[in-house]
Amino acid sequence: MSNQARTKADNRAMIQKYSAFILLAAILLLNIAVTPNFFSVGTAWNIVTQTCVAILTGMGMTMVIATGGIDISVGAVMALAGIVSAKLLPYGLLAAILGALILCSVSGMIAGVMVGKLRVQPMVVTLALMIGVRGVAQVLNDAKIFNITGPHAEAYKMLGSYKLFGILPFQIIPIVAVIALVYFIMRKMVLGLYIQAVGDNQRSARMAGISGAKTIMFVYMASAVLAGVAGILATAKIGAADGNSLGRLAELDAIAAVAVGGTSMSGGRVKIFGTVVGALIMQLLTIMVNMNNIPYEYANIFKAVIIVAAVYIQRERSV
Repeated sequence: MSNQARTKADNRAMIQKYSAFILLAAILLLNIAVTPNFFSVGTAWNIVTQTCVAILTGMGMTMVIATGGIDISVGAVMALAGIVSAKLLPYGLLAAILGALILCSVSGMIAGVMVGKLRVQPMVVTLALMIGVRGVAQVLNDAKIFNITGPHAEAYKMLGSYKLFGILPFQIIPIVAVIALVYFIMRKMVLGLYIQAVGDNQRSARMAGISGAKTIMFVYMASAVLAGVAGILATAKIGAADGNSLGRLAELDAIAAVAVGGTSMSGGRVKIFGTVVGALIMQLLTIMVNMNNIPYEYANIFKAVIIVAAVYIQRERSV
C-alpha cells in the first residue's frame, strides 16, 4: 500500500472512529448559530433533564446490544415503574422506589431467562414484554392518569424538579452515576469482558467457560432496572404517572443513541461514551426543531437520516 493510500485509509478510520463526536460538534455549532437563546444556562440544564431518559435507557441498551440482543420493552418498563412507585408512595419514598425497581428487575429476569436459557429471539421476547408490561401498567390504574398526591408526594416530585445548589438539575446525579457504573463494569470488570465475548461469539464464549445465560440475564435485568429509574424520574418530573403514554417510543431513542454512538448492533464492540453522545445528538435535534418553531415531524426525519448514516459507517468498519 502506498503512503498516499495509507494516509487516506488512516483519515477514513479517524473520521469513522470519531464520527459521533464530529456530528455532535456540528449540531452544537448549528444550534448556536440558528437557535435563539441556545447558548444559555437554562437551555443547557434543559438538555440535561430531557436527555436523562435516553441516557439511562441507552446505558442499559448498550449492554444488551453488546451481547447481540435488543430490548424494545424499556418504554413499557418505564411506565410500570412510574405507576408502581406512585401506588407505593403512601408507604414511603424509599419503599416506592425499591418496590418499583424490584418489579422492573423481574421483567428483566423474564427476558434474560427466555433469551439466555430458552434461546428465544430477543426481539420476540421483548416485543411480548413491551405489550404485556404496558398492559400491566394500564391495568394497575384502569388506564387512567395517576396524579401524585399525599404525604410523600412533594419529596417524590423533588426527584424531577430539585436543583442542587439552586442551579444543577438533580437528574445529573443518576446520569453521572450510571455512566460511571456502566463504564466500570464494561472496562474494569471481568463481567464486561464476558458481555463482549458473548456478543462476539456466544459459542466460543461458552467453550471458554463463560456462562452466556447468566451474562444475558444480567444485562436484561440491568436494562430493566435502568429503565425503571428513568421511569421514576420522568414521573416525578411531571408529577403524575401515566401507564398509557409514559416511555412510549423511549426504546427507539435508546437504540438510536446506541447506534449513532458506534456500538456494534451485532454485538461485541461497546462505546459507552458514544451512547451518551448519541443521546445528546438525538435531543439536540429535537431542541433545535422545537426552539425554531419547526414542525416536530422534521426532527424525526433528521433522526432517521442520522441513524441510517451511522449504521452505514458501522458497516464499513466491519467489512
